[in-house]
Amino acid sequence: MHPVSRRRIGIYHSPWHLLITFGFLTVPFVFLLFFARYAHLATDALLAAVMISTWRLIIAYCVAATLAWIMAVTFYHGARATISLPIFDVLQSFPTFALLPVATFLWGPSNVTVILVLIITVIWPIFFSIISSLKMLKHDWQEAATIADLTGWDYLRYFLWPVTVPGLISGSIVGIGNGWEALIATEIIVGLRTGLGEFFQAFAANPQITALGVLGFLILIFTINKLLWLPLLEWSQHETEE
Repeated sequence: MHPVSRRRIGIYHSPWHLLITFGFLTVPFVFLLFFARYAHLATDALLAAVMISTWRLIIAYCVAATLAWIMAVTFYHGARATISLPIFDVLQSFPTFALLPVATFLWGPSNVTVILVLIITVIWPIFFSIISSLKMLKHDWQEAATIADLTGWDYLRYFLWPVTVPGLISGSIVGIGNGWEALIATEIIVGLRTGLGEFFQAFAANPQITALGVLGFLILIFTINKLLWLPLLEWSQHETEE
């Protein structure tokens, strides 16, 4: 990949690829309708629970990804890396749920508490994945950016951003996976009365409903990965190889 190239390739190979991929969008909704009928639940209430939990994770991801990228490009090399990276390595190994009592004490059973825990859960895989991308930078790429006299916004847009995108995407896949896992547990522990955590807690004594709920949850995650993350990952790999 040439660091200053503006060439872009499509994420989807053809209209049929796009159509089939977006066809996966119908899968979770069809299952949702079936599940609501089987469990005698209001479809709008179940959909609202899914959307509320999803939006909590989306907000947490956006904050975590932004912070992770800024931290990575700031501390990936030089004396700052020597000092800061070992500290960040220790911080990532700290149990996230150990902070939950403190967050609950400060903000109570609120969205702020859940989102804060999710940010801490999601941020570290993204941060260290971007760090890895920056560490593997080819020397001639940096030389090309220097020869092209890229500075300021141009350096950010045409060099730093393109070379960090693969790490951002691969780290996001891991981070979002961790986030989905932490999301339900956090909602249950905090005791929020909205979202998927409340749903799973309400039907904890019904193994059939719980099993179908877990299946629907997995279908949702699979659909998002198929629709968004896997095409983006393939796109980023192609960009890196160019």
